[in-house]
Amino acid sequence: MNKDYLDVVGRIFDIQRYSIHDGTGIRTIVFLKGCALRCRWCCNPESQEHAIETMMVNGKPKVVGKDVTVREVMETVRRDMPYYNRSGGGLTLSGGESLLQPDFAEALLRAAKDMQVNTAMESMGFARYEVIERLLPSLDTYLMDIKHMDARKHAMYTGRENTLMLENARKIAQSHMTELIIRVPVIPGFNDTEQELLDIAQFAAALPGVRQIHILPYHSFGRGKYEGLGREYPMGDVRTPDDDKMRKYLEAIEHKTSLRCQIGG
Repeated sequence: MNKDYLDVVGRIFDIQRYSIHDGTGIRTIVFLKGCALRCRWCCNPESQEHAIETMMVNGKPKVVGKDVTVREVMETVRRDMPYYNRSGGGLTLSGGESLLQPDFAEALLRAAKDMQVNTAMESMGFARYEVIERLLPSLDTYLMDIKHMDARKHAMYTGRENTLMLENARKIAQSHMTELIIRVPVIPGFNDTEQELLDIAQFAAALPGVRQIHILPYHSFGRGKYEGLGREYPMGDVRTPDDDKMRKYLEAIEHKTSLRCQIGG
């Protein structure tokens, strides 16, 4: 990629500054638009379509999505560098699925590394491995969502089966090019039995170099966004798993695997 990478254009729907999630320290999270899955519990439904949309927010229309250059994003990153330096933070790509805009994602990560900024990407790995491989040299941490081990159930709840994603997890781990952390959204009625979570944890523990797994309790914070987009909220009145249940999952995973388990990301 030549020096023109700063002029690569991509489509985002938000930049969140001063985040303490999705990577170490204080992060600047860039949310890329477009996703291949339609998870029933998605908390960012405005991320799913690549098209620019209008969403009602507090009774007023809001345009969701804009095209920006890497250079424009890096202006925000540069302003936040004092926070990274003090906290060990950096830039995180999220979405949506960043891999659906590979040129833009690669250029963002390359620009961050040129500025000596720590990089992370939250992704489900839904792309050809050749696409992922392009990003790895500039990626410090890959936060990879694995939602279920059963391909059929995965397809029922997300719209896609999981064979490609699991194979990519193996290849990323075998590359030893980035820290790979597995993250699991804990969704009532989908994967919230101890055995289902242990199946994922045991898969993760068998991946070379993987030491951590994050279990993320379902929440309904995105409900209002569905209403703003004129869509029905797919999860209805499903409740968040309580703290005791999440702790039991953590204890089971740490007892039966070599992984360090963390609740939340």
